[in-house]
Amino acid sequence: MTDAPARPQRATLPLRPELAGLEPYGAPQLDVPVLLNVNENPYAPSDEVVADIAAAVAEAARGLNRYPDREALGLRADLADYLAVESGVRVAPEQVWAANGSNEVMLHLLQAFGGPGRTALSFAPTYSMYPEYARDTGTAWQVGRRAEDFSVDAAAACDLVAEVAPSVVLLASPNNPTGTALPPATLEAVLGAAADVPGGCVVVVDEAYGEFRRRGTPSALALLAEHPHLAVSRTMSKAFGLAGARVGYLAASTALVDALRVVRLPYHLSAVTQATARAALRHAPALMAQVGSLRQERDDLVAWLRARGLRAADSDANFVLFGTFPDRHAVWQGLLDRGVLVRETGPEGWLRVSVGTPQETAAFRAALSEVGGL
Repeated sequence: MTDAPARPQRATLPLRPELAGLEPYGAPQLDVPVLLNVNENPYAPSDEVVADIAAAVAEAARGLNRYPDREALGLRADLADYLAVESGVRVAPEQVWAANGSNEVMLHLLQAFGGPGRTALSFAPTYSMYPEYARDTGTAWQVGRRAEDFSVDAAAACDLVAEVAPSVVLLASPNNPTGTALPPATLEAVLGAAADVPGGCVVVVDEAYGEFRRRGTPSALALLAEHPHLAVSRTMSKAFGLAGARVGYLAASTALVDALRVVRLPYHLSAVTQATARAALRHAPALMAQVGSLRQERDDLVAWLRARGLRAADSDANFVLFGTFPDRHAVWQGLLDRGVLVRETGPEGWLRVSVGTPQETAAFRAALSEVGGL
C-alpha cells in the first residue's frame, strides 16, 4: 500500500484585512544588566510578601478543581478599601472591576462601549496600545494633539469631543510616555463635553502610574461621584511590583461596571490571580513607602538631566521622558552597548527611562554621560 499523494495547500486564513502584515505589540526583551525600558517597579516583592502570596496560592490550589469566584467579590472589596486609603475616595465594592492587567480592563471598556460605527478618542503622544484596543474591537480611532509641553488644551479638547462625538475618550494621567498629569479642571471640562455627546460617551482616565503622582496632585477618583460616565483605571503592576501577576482594575459607577460584566469571559480572573492580589494588598502600607523612595529618585533624575542641558518632562510617573537628540536611536544604542536598556518611544528625538534602584539609576547616568558627552 502506497501513501496517498499530499494534497496541495490551497486554503488561506481569513485574517481580518486591518490585521494583515501587522506585528504583535512588545517592548524589547534583552538580557542586559540594567533594564529601564518598561516602567516596572525595580524592587522585587519582599520575603514577607512572597511568603504571604505563596501561602494564599497554596490554599487556592486546594480548590482548583472548582471554578473561581466569577465576580471576584473579595478582591473587589479589598481594592475598594485600598483606594479609600490611597486616594481618600471611598467607593463600594460593586463600583470596582478587576481583570488580567489594565490591558484587559481597557479591552472590556472598548468591547462594551466601542465597536463598529463607534469612535475612541485620545490625545497624542499617549500610550501606544490605545489604538490597538480600538483596532481589536472594530472601533474607529481618532487623535488630537497635545501641546509642546504635553498638556491637553481643555477648550480644544472639548471642541474635538463635540466634533467627533466619540463613545469613548481615553486620557492617561499620568500620561505614558510623557509622565505628565492632567489638572482636574481639564478632566472636568472633557467630562462636561462628553456628557453632551448624543448617545453617550465614557471618559476613561488611565491612572496606571497614579500612585507615583507628586504630592498635591489629586486622583481622578475624586470626580467619580459627580460623573457616572467616568471610569478610572489602575494596575497592581507598577506601584505593587506585581507586573508578573497581571492584575488591573477600575472604579466607576455601578451601571458602568455592570456593562463590563456583560462582555467579560466566564471566570476570567483565576483563583490563583485573585489570591495573589489579595495577599499583596495586605502589604499595601509597606509597598507605598517604597513608592515614596521611587518618587524621590525620579525627581532627582529630572533635576540631574536638566542640569546637564537636556529636556525632561515634568513627571508624575515612575519614568522620565528626556531628550532631545538629533539621532535618538544612536543614543539608545550607545546606552544598550553599555548595558542599559531604555525605551525608544514618544515624539521624535525623545527617549524614556524608567526609575530604577539607586544603583541602576547611577549606571544610567554614567552611561548617558559617556554617550552624550555630558
